[in-house]
Amino acid sequence: MANDQKDFLFSLIKSLNKSEKRQFKLFVGRLDVNSDSIYLNLFNFLDKANSYNEKDILKSALVKKQQLANVKAHLYKQILISLRLTPLHKNIRSVLREQLDFASILYHKGLYKQSLKILDKAKETAMEYEEKNMAYEIVELEKVIESQYITRSIASRADELSVQAKELSQLNVISSKLSNLSLQLYSIILKSGYVKNKEESDKITAYLEDRLPKYEIKNLGFREKLWVYNAFLWYNFILQDFLNSYKYAAKWVDLFHQNPNMIVLNPVFFLKGSNYHLETLFFLQNKVKFQNALHQFEVQVSENSFPKDENVEALKFLYLNFHRINQHFIDGSFQEGLVLIPKIESNFKNYSSKIDEHHKMIFYFKFASLHFGAGNNKESIYYLNKIISNKTLAMREDLLCFARVLNILAHYEAGLDDDLEFLLKSTYRFLIKMNDLHEVQKEMIKFIRELQNVYPHNIKQSFIDFHKKLKVYEAHPFERRAFLYLDIISYLESKIENKPVARIIYDKYLERMK
Repeated sequence: MANDQKDFLFSLIKSLNKSEKRQFKLFVGRLDVNSDSIYLNLFNFLDKANSYNEKDILKSALVKKQQLANVKAHLYKQILISLRLTPLHKNIRSVLREQLDFASILYHKGLYKQSLKILDKAKETAMEYEEKNMAYEIVELEKVIESQYITRSIASRADELSVQAKELSQLNVISSKLSNLSLQLYSIILKSGYVKNKEESDKITAYLEDRLPKYEIKNLGFREKLWVYNAFLWYNFILQDFLNSYKYAAKWVDLFHQNPNMIVLNPVFFLKGSNYHLETLFFLQNKVKFQNALHQFEVQVSENSFPKDENVEALKFLYLNFHRINQHFIDGSFQEGLVLIPKIESNFKNYSSKIDEHHKMIFYFKFASLHFGAGNNKESIYYLNKIISNKTLAMREDLLCFARVLNILAHYEAGLDDDLEFLLKSTYRFLIKMNDLHEVQKEMIKFIRELQNVYPHNIKQSFIDFHKKLKVYEAHPFERRAFLYLDIISYLESKIENKPVARIIYDKYLERMK
């Protein structure tokens, strides 16, 4: 039996706002015959339901069991048609498709001149907004019509259309190859993570070079440049080359600033580019540039002209709040960052259907890290338990690894010694089961294994020894990223120097700013 998380129709109905529901009922009611239709009654039933239950639908006698699948499919289609007609969902792409449909209708009626006039205007708009796939479709239809609508200019017109078709085809091929490459690199980072040695670095470089199409950047349009920057961003992320990652993220954002009309047409790409721009600045630990970029991002997405829909609002919530928290890790201002937690949590319900469990767990890890840095160890444990106890979630192993390590440190700091032995053993078992461990993680395994046998009066020396081992990896090109999840070096220094970890991180921040 389907449930509300899996039933597409129920999810679609629950995503509708009041205006869209009213629009749908007006759309259906345009024909009197629909006023008491089965699918409208099913819509009203599901709209009022709190969850999807097929037994309840059949018990209501709205529809027979053998009809249900067809009625649901018809209702789903009618809702989409209604949404397509809603002005809120109109954009350049839908307008171009509509114009192409109109031109096709006129062509089939033999009204060639009228069809060509519509296509010419549509092509001009498509080129203006870098919709080259659509422009290519328009040119192809123009070629078909021109072959039947004979004029004196047919020779020059044929040459003109042939050249346009060839140029658009070449650019679309480049764009397709670049978008494929970007997607493949993103898949690699999800499956394999970041490179761990020189051999893997050389392998990923060869992978990029084999699949990168030949191009001159000056000859590329907006969309092709966007995919170039996207592909090189992921490539440098995989290499853990944060400086070059920042370079391409900045190019990505600047591309939109140079073409502001594209923000309205591609708001998701703008949001993602801004997110990576901020993330790379965070990795570079430059708070001044980070805060300037965050402020500019906040201003831009709050403008009335910025697109607004459910997907855009959810992404804005994620990215803005991730980075509002991240700024406090750069300089150790954990106490100031705590005020963000209740505000973010109170909004989880509003975005429950738009934020997946993985992103929610990332928030919990950030909450736990803020509390740990501020010295609120029991509060940190509360959020870490939400991550560790989530057995159904397929998360990145590195995040689960550091959640468990931070959990041990928080228990140690909170004086919860009774739980430590169990946590040390369970965390050790978890770490040795992990695939493709980095050297930092291997050192953590050794430290945790040895910590189980250390007497209390020798703990400080264990911290000193562990700090020496980890310090070697702090600037290592393939290991340093681990310290951005959990600044364990600063934590160890706080124990050795007997200072709050926030003070250690703040002093380092001041030193970097000199």
